[in-house]
Amino acid sequence: MGLSAEKLRADLDALARREAALARAIKRVGYPDARIREPGFATMLRTIIGQQVSVASAASVWNKLEAELGADFTPACLLARDFETLRACGLSRQKQGYARSLCELAHSGELDLAQLPADDEAAIELLTRIKGIGRWSAEIYLLFAEGRRDIWPAGDLAVQEGVKRLLDLEERPGEKATRRLAEAWSPQRGAMAIFTWHFYANPAL
Repeated sequence: MGLSAEKLRADLDALARREAALARAIKRVGYPDARIREPGFATMLRTIIGQQVSVASAASVWNKLEAELGADFTPACLLARDFETLRACGLSRQKQGYARSLCELAHSGELDLAQLPADDEAAIELLTRIKGIGRWSAEIYLLFAEGRRDIWPAGDLAVQEGVKRLLDLEERPGEKATRRLAEAWSPQRGAMAIFTWHFYANPAL
């Protein structure tokens, strides 16, 4: 499961002892809430459904899928439905392609979300075999669903902006620079990522 509030606090406290800017920021905005998702097929499919649509729209599509396929539907259930049935649930042609890619990999056993490689880069490589799943989506899954402590989604704009504010940089760093700046925060970069979102979104700043 994802990083609990207790694990987040412990990792952030460890980081704050060697990163003065983080220690000051925690005093200003406090600790972030845990962000935990259930690991497995349903969470990955929800990720696909939620891409580039509102939370309400994604929830509507999911509810229609559950009504059509059953509350605990399997990859095989979705693969057995035709294009028009899934379109009636709100899945566009592109989203159906992505969803079928996930279901085919899971159904064949090529992708076992219960036994992803322990190495983070190997797990990311496997997850990005799913059509529509890029590095960012794979990293978010590994951080929120599996609680991998050293995941660092450097391509996330809010993470980049959070790092800029945290370190008082003149400009928002790009992905490569954000990844380089975080090297010193390993192996607790996952907690730092969650904190940068918290810091970025804080209305008091």
